[in-house]
Amino acid sequence: MDRVDHSPEQITLGDVTVSRVKEFYGSSELSPGQFFPDGPHSSWEEHRDWLAPDFWNPRTNECRTAIQTWLLRSEGRTILVDTGVGNHKDRPYAPVWSRLDTDYLDHLAAAGLRPEDVDIVVNTHLHIDHVGWNTRLDGRSWVPTFPNATYLMPLRDFEFWDPANENRTVLGRGNQNVFEDSVAPVHQAGLTHLWDGTYRIDKNLRLDPAPGHTPGSSVLTLESGGDRALFVGDLVHTALQIAEPDTNSCFCEDPAESRATRHKLLGRAAEGNALVLPAHFGGRGAFEVARSGSKFAIKGWAGFSRMS
Repeated sequence: MDRVDHSPEQITLGDVTVSRVKEFYGSSELSPGQFFPDGPHSSWEEHRDWLAPDFWNPRTNECRTAIQTWLLRSEGRTILVDTGVGNHKDRPYAPVWSRLDTDYLDHLAAAGLRPEDVDIVVNTHLHIDHVGWNTRLDGRSWVPTFPNATYLMPLRDFEFWDPANENRTVLGRGNQNVFEDSVAPVHQAGLTHLWDGTYRIDKNLRLDPAPGHTPGSSVLTLESGGDRALFVGDLVHTALQIAEPDTNSCFCEDPAESRATRHKLLGRAAEGNALVLPAHFGGRGAFEVARSGSKFAIKGWAGFSRMS
């Protein structure tokens, strides 16, 4: 399957182009034991040859992570999948993401995109690092970054993370302020579409539930020509979860459901020869997968340049 065109940061899947837009790549400031507490710790050393350095720094014993947006162009529309952390946002219980000042909008511009050109924003779920650039600071107010876009948000996550509903979460206060500064302003501006069940964007793209990580976590399926791809959000945070698919991150709201969803979608990718595009992979960013007994293995990497 030919997925590569002349740009190292853009691939073509059927009639859809996919670009990777970086916000951050580096240490998560979490060790493997902190990030993936239920995983087999010996597996990091066992798979060291392909986990380091893109996903794990053995010297500091810290997991490495990317914060990025997938930029799609399909049927004449421009679509962003997840919007990272955002700038200038107060994150007292997640200091690694607090009051950032990144060049994200410049990176969008380098990909040929102005904020007003965006037609659709997909938030695969409503965690702190997936909705941040939904808004930007204008004076003392948070306003939609993409004023002409429809923001597609899972209804179940919208209800779960609305502080008025007082839901208890594994994050505790770790998602504090996020709904107020990155979700509510676009909803109040009338730009959101809260979907449930399934949502068809166009003939190439469809949103479906993929619960477990959060109640409303979703997967964006691309089917165009002979190509298939799954934009899986936080179904996998690190490449270790391919070899050890029962391993959850510490951020999963329903661990059993998260494992079941991971097995289901990785199996679907293996059987359908689909490219898997997680939200947080550094390195080549995306991969093809094959079954390996009850687990999985990387069959090949996408044609993106290696993130540094």
